Amino acid sequence: MTHPAYCQDSFNYRRRPTREVKIGAVALGGDNPIRVQSMTTTDTLDVAGTVAQSVRMIEAGCELVRITAPSKKEAESLGDIARELRAAGHTTPLVADIHFTPNAAEIAADHVEKVRVNPGNYADKKRFENLEYTDETYAEELDRIREKFTPLVRKCKALGRAMRIGTNHGSLSDRIMSRYGDTPLGMVESALEFLRICVDEDYLDLVVSMKSSNPQVMVQAYRLLVARMDAEGMAFPLHLGVTEAGDGEDGRIKSALGIGTLLEDGLGDTVRVSLTEEPEAEMPVGRMLVERYAQRAGHPAVKTVTNTLDPYNYARRECWEVGNVGAKHVPVVVHTLRDSDIDPASLYGAGYRYSVPLDKWNLTDAACDVVYAGSRTLEYELPGTLTVLVDASAWTALDRVPARHQPLWNAKDNWMALPAFRTGITHWVRVKRADVGSALAQRVAGEDGTMRRDVVWVVETDNPHAMVDLRTTVLALDAEGCGAPVVLRRSWSGLDDERLALQAATDLGGPMIDGLGDGLWVDAPETALARRNTLSFGILQAARTRISKTEYISCPSCGRTLFDLQETTAKIRAVTHHLKGVKIGIMGCIVNGPGEMADADYGYVGTGPGKITLYKEKEVVRRNVPEGEAVGALIDLIREHGDWVEAPASDVNEPTGSTVAG
Repeated sequence: MTHPAYCQDSFNYRRRPTREVKIGAVALGGDNPIRVQSMTTTDTLDVAGTVAQSVRMIEAGCELVRITAPSKKEAESLGDIARELRAAGHTTPLVADIHFTPNAAEIAADHVEKVRVNPGNYADKKRFENLEYTDETYAEELDRIREKFTPLVRKCKALGRAMRIGTNHGSLSDRIMSRYGDTPLGMVESALEFLRICVDEDYLDLVVSMKSSNPQVMVQAYRLLVARMDAEGMAFPLHLGVTEAGDGEDGRIKSALGIGTLLEDGLGDTVRVSLTEEPEAEMPVGRMLVERYAQRAGHPAVKTVTNTLDPYNYARRECWEVGNVGAKHVPVVVHTLRDSDIDPASLYGAGYRYSVPLDKWNLTDAACDVVYAGSRTLEYELPGTLTVLVDASAWTALDRVPARHQPLWNAKDNWMALPAFRTGITHWVRVKRADVGSALAQRVAGEDGTMRRDVVWVVETDNPHAMVDLRTTVLALDAEGCGAPVVLRRSWSGLDDERLALQAATDLGGPMIDGLGDGLWVDAPETALARRNTLSFGILQAARTRISKTEYISCPSCGRTLFDLQETTAKIRAVTHHLKGVKIGIMGCIVNGPGEMADADYGYVGTGPGKITLYKEKEVVRRNVPEGEAVGALIDLIREHGDWVEAPASDVNEPTGSTVAG
């Protein structure tokens, strides 16, 4: 089945052409660089504090500064903020962030260069109600929205202001939900309704976003938006972001998985990395994400293949089972062992704990599945779940093959001339796009001419356009009749920890978003094994393909936030980090909170000064809990619903994961 295209070239990097939009002194889209932006976290009525934070953001590289304006008072305060910044010599454009209050948007347009509106709550409602619409009553609602939205459109057009139509997965209106459901299609339709009004008014200084805390939903929504805009002759620039990504490494991985996957396909004109940290910390992360594409054009060509993927709906690639890889198994994690990683104690970094008194191995929830030892063998008693890969030349030369040691070949090796295929052994074969073809298929064919069922393909790339090259190699294997599992591998050297996390999440996580990986191999031997292990499981968690820890859907804070998000997130993480698979939403206010947390199991939302409302999924359980009691009340709620377990003694107050300095 052929699906509508969403990018210019599925195999070679080409940035999507968009119309240029002027936002004050900054031009966005067209041939301009991909811009990096952020949002203040101060109270907008605190003019001095907001100006000071804006200056710090600008000095850190922020190219557009967004400030919340939840009411008319804050919208009027934007004028004072703008005057002070301009008087200090800063020309960086300001963006007003508007929710619920159309008259605040019209006031803000007098003072800032751009206005962001959320179509889910600008002139619509979200009360989690199921509504019934006929085509006629639905059209009447659209007329009502047009009436409320058009004055802002005309004012922005007259003043030369730009506008972002910013859809959030968590704040789709009841009207949209009733017709389209909680889907990427609903997100796209929500934006298109507002875009069509703008086009009818001949107002085209528009930017569009499709944000979600789930990278998979976010990627699908942007892809579908582009396909639908192309069909309607629209070429508006895209603002990319994963909303409520969280903090530390998890927030960076989740952001890179969503933003990087789209950038690889040439989509995106500006990015905002939403971290539960100070806004200045977002700038270096955003810059590292976009810097890869300044020189991406002209990369070595990726040999094409028929693209059979559905880019708008997730479906894991079907394959047969080989050992514990493929079929319905969760994706495996593979690591390269350095010379210093050969003894049993080194496996601690890969999630294995050896107890000397008990003479047994204990596994964490993030214990890897396979290690590669090169030409060496591991002679000590191994954990029962761990496989060791050995170079084929060493493996075939052994008089005795240690238990759970399996051979790893290169596709170009003369491996058919060796005693390669042995009954009961999994054969791992490294393959690149150039290796795939009928000759390779014939070499791996069984006696009946079909692909052997004891091979795992290790799909590799050294192409800078790595995500696309890996994706294409898997598709090419399938075109040759391959139904075997594939493990995605990429090698890095010379990268700092933060760049490694961002690039690995993009290059290996992107194909996971498309359902193509049965395992991943972050091959960065210069990096400590424990660091690679945390990163690998973090990528799989963010892609929602293997859950190994608690997930936090944590907003980045803004002037609407009613408590210290960073401090509160740390408190909640410290006592809940051991709850594998539990998703906890931590939201500063109600703008996206209840909706974005529909994907979470439990929610903690600020609803007034010092007051917290607790949710079970999207249902309110307790309102107005005093902030000092709220973390304990959250634990009680988790306990009441049977999801609480006591933390292992060694893990108490030791949250998993690490924070990478931004």
